[in-house]
Amino acid sequence: MSCRRCLVEGRVQGVFFRASTREQAVRLGVNGYARNLPDGRVEVVACGNDDSVAALCDWLRRGPPHAQVEHCECTPVPAVNFTDFSIS
Repeated sequence: MSCRRCLVEGRVQGVFFRASTREQAVRLGVNGYARNLPDGRVEVVACGNDDSVAALCDWLRRGPPHAQVEHCECTPVPAVNFTDFSIS
């Protein structure tokens, strides 16, 4: 199991980024959360098997159709036992 914290910058709020991230995470079997930050970024914490977390991180670099991702930085974080993928 691996966990990564990703900070996504660009036009990522108000374009269904978090909901689309949740759909991708559920499809990949990844747990964690996505939330808007006050500075306009989206924070994603993703935990699951290495390949699935890597696939979600790759997807975050593109995002959904209406988003414009300018930068996405994903860093390893200690494992957390999330039971699902939530949006806040």
